Amino acid sequence: MQVTETKSEGLIREFKVALPAKDIEEKISFRIQELAQTVSLPGFRPGKVPVAVLRQKYGPSVMGEILERAVNDSTQQALAEKGVRPAMQPEIEVTSFEDGKDLEYTIAVEILPEITPTDFSKIKLERLVPNTNQDEIDHVLENLAKSHGDSQTISDARKSKNGDVLLIDFLGRVDGVEFAGGKAEGYELTLGTGTFIPGFEDQLVGVKAGDKVDVKVTFPENYGAAELSAKEAVFEVTVHELKETVPSAIDDELAKKVGMESLETLKTSIQEEQEREFNNMARMMLKRELLDKLADAHDFEVPGKLLEREFESIWAQFEEQRKSAAEAGQPDPEEEKSEDEQKQDFREIAERRIRLGLLMSEVGRLNNVEISQEDLNRQLMAEAQRHPGREQEVIDHFKNNPQAMEQLSAPVYEEKVVDFIIEQASVKDRKATMDDMVKALEAGDGEKPAAKKKAKKKTETKKTVKKAEKKPAKKDK
Repeated sequence: MQVTETKSEGLIREFKVALPAKDIEEKISFRIQELAQTVSLPGFRPGKVPVAVLRQKYGPSVMGEILERAVNDSTQQALAEKGVRPAMQPEIEVTSFEDGKDLEYTIAVEILPEITPTDFSKIKLERLVPNTNQDEIDHVLENLAKSHGDSQTISDARKSKNGDVLLIDFLGRVDGVEFAGGKAEGYELTLGTGTFIPGFEDQLVGVKAGDKVDVKVTFPENYGAAELSAKEAVFEVTVHELKETVPSAIDDELAKKVGMESLETLKTSIQEEQEREFNNMARMMLKRELLDKLADAHDFEVPGKLLEREFESIWAQFEEQRKSAAEAGQPDPEEEKSEDEQKQDFREIAERRIRLGLLMSEVGRLNNVEISQEDLNRQLMAEAQRHPGREQEVIDHFKNNPQAMEQLSAPVYEEKVVDFIIEQASVKDRKATMDDMVKALEAGDGEKPAAKKKAKKKTETKKTVKKAEKKPAKKDK
């Protein structure tokens, strides 16, 4: 086999490969001999069919099989000999082949860039740790007491307010005609919950038991019942009774209502759950900060085809979301930008994803980061539990689908690499309450594309974004 490099520009490599005709002929002859052991043709005993007859009958199909195998095998060998690590599947084109002559073909491939990870020990990170206070626990207890409270009839003649429960009859008409679903008797409506269409509950604030009210509303556009969309309606409402919800006492009885043995057990459970939720969010913030710093510290060319594929995926998702928003009558959050500006933003986000994905993969490769079967089993069970009643179906799907299992393992591997880098970095813990955490999340909850480079080795700070950091891109194998 003769391999000649014909192009080397950036990450693009092209090679010309020539396979000697005698090598191809040897492979064909060997395959024909294999067939001769088993093939049965009319007029011949099994295993006794002459090779010449087999070559005449099966030659073209054997030729195709051998050529495909020879090209695949020699391509892998050629790339290995040249030290090439493909970013995606190589493009192969046969340029010359005739029976008895050398096979010639070309390989066009984008290679993975050379990546030199930064010194992770110089990365400084801040990790929030839970500082749960009694006020937060009390707040949860108060909400539980309200949700498990009892409704009591309001005996005095006060007017209704948000939070009250009204026992009502109502009858709705559009253009004076009753419509399906617009009538009920003895309906309990909690004011302020937004249960009914906009404006309905607002007009029942300030009423008293015994009142009769005409509630005038307009159905939203794109309403579930198309015949009512954007139509004006009048509801005749009779208020029979006003009730208010009285919170339960915060005691052992409340704890038992929610399945706990005692109030102390309930408080402990609340604290543990809050800390678990806090730690999950803290991990997300720490990872976000780490990815920001990694993106700023590494600047290398990304394979164009990987970039284009990631951009197309992001753009397709964006267009789907924009279409759904339009159908729901919601404004386009990017309407102030032209399509070219939007595409540029998303292309920069795609580039950031690919760069981070390649970096994480290289860090894992260089440091022998691996995921265990136990890690995979844990992830598989977590995925199955997201589909109650279909757990075994989900497990079988992944076990019988290698590609699905690979997609399942990718985030596990990523977290392993993140853990490895965090262990090397300088991490400072800071105590914070849940309110502090929420504020910190809100402060960093915007997505912005990566800033354009001002110089080849200098980049502006890039803020991490939720959508862009869903998962760093995983390189093709």
